[in-house]
Amino acid sequence: MAGVAWLLLQDALVRRNGQESLLARAVGRDLKGKVSAVLYASAILLAFVRVWVADALYVLVALIWFVPDRRIERSLPNS
Repeated sequence: MAGVAWLLLQDALVRRNGQESLLARAVGRDLKGKVSAVLYASAILLAFVRVWVADALYVLVALIWFVPDRRIERSLPNS
């Protein structure tokens, strides 16, 4: 649910600031966030069928986010 909450918050902030805002440009398509949410949802459903597959998907999402997402940092002007 944290991943879904993140997507909802991000969407609300982008709508509030506008599609041409610095935040919107920094966030971009947010492929990592959307893929994570889909993988989490798949893992929840697969947990009823094959627990080990669900566990593997949870680990995969953690590995995806092991590499930090620096989109916002790159978009900010140097201070």
